[in-house]
Amino acid sequence: MKILLTGASGYLGRHVLACLRQQGADVVVLGRRLPVGFEDVPLVHCDLLDGVNLTQAVQEAGATHLLHLAWTTEYGVYWTSPLNFRWADATLRLLQAFADAGGQHVAIAGTCAEYDWAQGTLVENVSPYAPATLYGVVKDATRRMAAALCAQRGVSLAWCHIFFPFGPGEAPQRMLPSLVRVFQGQVAPFGVNTAAYRGMLPVTDAASALATLLVQGCNGNFNICSGQPALIGDVVRTLARLCGADPGPVLALASARAGDPPVLVGDISRLRATGWRPQSTLEQGLAAMVQPHLV
Repeated sequence: MKILLTGASGYLGRHVLACLRQQGADVVVLGRRLPVGFEDVPLVHCDLLDGVNLTQAVQEAGATHLLHLAWTTEYGVYWTSPLNFRWADATLRLLQAFADAGGQHVAIAGTCAEYDWAQGTLVENVSPYAPATLYGVVKDATRRMAAALCAQRGVSLAWCHIFFPFGPGEAPQRMLPSLVRVFQGQVAPFGVNTAAYRGMLPVTDAASALATLLVQGCNGNFNICSGQPALIGDVVRTLARLCGADPGPVLALASARAGDPPVLVGDISRLRATGWRPQSTLEQGLAAMVQPHLV
């Protein structure tokens, strides 16, 4: 088995690459650069959005398995970015090139934003797809086209509905890193939806779930999350305790955005059926976020 990985320099990609390397996997990165600390990993240079040398690059890699994570992920921008359309096209061209090169199995990063969030607890192949954002719509369309293409070419496909991975390296503007800065006295308190429940998962466990689906050659749709709804108010209190701070100022500003679903968590029965289990509790994952700020 030889694995071709895209998006290795991204937040999730760095953790996936670390996980695969710890497992002793034969990995080649496809992209413009290697993430810092992984300079020993083979790189096949290719700009996926340009795609000029895509076919040649994929053939050069000679991989049997493909884990495709690359997409537009700039915080606050990706929900509405027109780059979503270009990434859909790049994904399909990559799949065609991979199939042409004799590839056998693909795992692709999808999103929980493909689902109808009004459903609360989301189950693969049961809960309806009704994305409310451009990002979700394009990912949903890509999933459908990728499934058709892979079925036609005899390539198995694991489509991964990723929920809320969190941990070291997360974009500093996101909720949890921002709360850590509040509790470290670096920024002013702000309000969050403390009454909401979310299917949060430490990023190292999200990475291991993706690696499991890839290596086992799993086929179909899979939710990548904890499967256990975490109350955001409890997350706030835990982060404050880990930082030795008072959660009161944040809790006092509790607020909910219009349309913010009260519950957003995925059922992970299909993922658990592979034998995968999370290795960290929610609190351990939060502690891993806080620790760099305490050192």
